[in-house]
Amino acid sequence: MADILPFHQKRARTPERVPDPLWRVVLGRSLRAAREERGSRLVDVAERAGISPQYLSEIERGRKEPSSEMIAAVTGALGVDLADLLTGLASDVRRDRGAGPAVGRRPSGPVVLAA
Repeated sequence: MADILPFHQKRARTPERVPDPLWRVVLGRSLRAAREERGSRLVDVAERAGISPQYLSEIERGRKEPSSEMIAAVTGALGVDLADLLTGLASDVRRDRGAGPAVGRRPSGPVVLAA
């Protein structure tokens, strides 16, 4: 005879949360946009920053996560203010995940403070 299979009710699908973009991807996009906005060639910016063009290309493509010193060297070579770059990155991350500004928002989970 046939086996009796349990009847499962369909659950309402909750929309899946889109993961935050990777820092290195957002950083790379911003650095490339700044370079292209200035009409600079990758090799020229890399030379001024003291890094190889290949490494700068990998940073711009989001494949490498550069150190803070490297970010400072590239922004200096581009003539970009580091604080402005970071502010722009925060805005890009919020836009990409569809959230509003963090100011005035309460955290959704418990707040853990480091001692």
